Amino acid sequence: MADFLTAQSEDFSKWYNEIVQKADLADYSPVRGCMVIKPYGYTLWERIRDELDRRFKETGHVNAYFPLFIPMSFLQKEAEHVEGFSPELAVVTHGGGEELEEPLVVRPTSETIIGHMYAKWIQSYRDLPVLINQWANVVRWELRTRLFLRTTEFLWQEGHTAHATETEAQEETLRMLDVYTDFAVNEAAIPVLPGRKSESEKFAGAVASYTIEAMMKDGKALQSGTSHFLGQNFAKAFDIKFLDEGNVQQYAWTTSWGVSTRMVGAVVMTHGDDQGLVLPPRLAPIQAVIVPIWRKDQERAAVLEAARALYQQLAPTVRVKLDDRDELSPGWKFNDWEMRGVPLRIEVGPRDVAQQTVMLARRDMPGREGKTSVAQAGLPQSVAEMLATVQQAIYQKALAFRESHIADVQTYDELKEAIQTGFARAWWAGGREDEARLKEETKATVRCIPMEQPGGSGPCVLTGKEAQEIAIFGRAY
Repeated sequence: MADFLTAQSEDFSKWYNEIVQKADLADYSPVRGCMVIKPYGYTLWERIRDELDRRFKETGHVNAYFPLFIPMSFLQKEAEHVEGFSPELAVVTHGGGEELEEPLVVRPTSETIIGHMYAKWIQSYRDLPVLINQWANVVRWELRTRLFLRTTEFLWQEGHTAHATETEAQEETLRMLDVYTDFAVNEAAIPVLPGRKSESEKFAGAVASYTIEAMMKDGKALQSGTSHFLGQNFAKAFDIKFLDEGNVQQYAWTTSWGVSTRMVGAVVMTHGDDQGLVLPPRLAPIQAVIVPIWRKDQERAAVLEAARALYQQLAPTVRVKLDDRDELSPGWKFNDWEMRGVPLRIEVGPRDVAQQTVMLARRDMPGREGKTSVAQAGLPQSVAEMLATVQQAIYQKALAFRESHIADVQTYDELKEAIQTGFARAWWAGGREDEARLKEETKATVRCIPMEQPGGSGPCVLTGKEAQEIAIFGRAY
């Protein structure tokens, strides 16, 4: 199977499109720009969803659901918001065979309808904070689409919170950025750069936007999650008011934050290789696959019996699968599970049965180097330790790749050269017009202004003005 996968070095974009389909993650829909998420890909999304959902609930958030259809007038209440989303809107003008009195927008994001509801629900400081998250689908009419990375319809979560003070809302915005960073690093094994978006790149209607930026294996950036401090912009547009402790009416302070099925694409492009997916064990739908091996018919029964016993031993603590398909050779199965990125392969043959051992083969380390013989006794502990080792190794490999593809630059020419293969890091004091020029001339953008700053100052890489902050520049998906 792996022989038919285009090499990353030959055409990374083609490699990505092929791997998403060959690994059974998704397929193209008959509706242009949409995708069908297949069971294996959806299980990976469920793993992402469940790990994020657990973190949200640990930080005091609860789930709710809001309508898919939003009155057009709602979007028009916040000027910057409607201007930012207008080119991407899908609008319903007819329903039940009749023209609607007011057009309805298919949800591109839910700040407006949630703002409308919060205005009904919030009357007093005692009603605050409101900490709600929604798991939903959204529609943004994209012209150029790619499975998981940019599709007309996609799945995501969107958190929307309301607070009594500016400080609380800002703390919430950064808390959720930290939640995303923790998830990316510890579950997805993706080293991300948390930072603030530039004025040109921030969310339409936000006071400030924050992001986690990841580097893919082709050196391009992928915005993997965002958290927005909305100030009182939406509260004023939707009349979200409350009586404070002094009985004075105030506008609430709101936030929003989201991660989408784009995270599946991030996992694929951060870790995958020329043999297929490489999935971090903590997210992998299947963490280990048992492949029984025999040459002679008389060996079959004993090997299968041992393989089934191993499955029973592992099933309570490991997401394990027994591949006992008779019609396929062990070599074909090896390639199949390599393509699907299963972190650990457990091989059991006649010699293993006799010696009460199994062979563990790591997906992240192909060949003899990644193989270890272990005793069948205590296998759950051996597998758990190996999976933890693989998780850490995958992260360290991705981190080493990113660090070797970030260049500290002083001049605009150096920046142009650095973004051909990765990120550039430089002093920045540019405005919107400078960002527009940068994008036009280099196809790169300010990915983020990192939360961690070196201090001091230096000349802006583009304008030469005195700059107080370092920024990360790169080409992005």
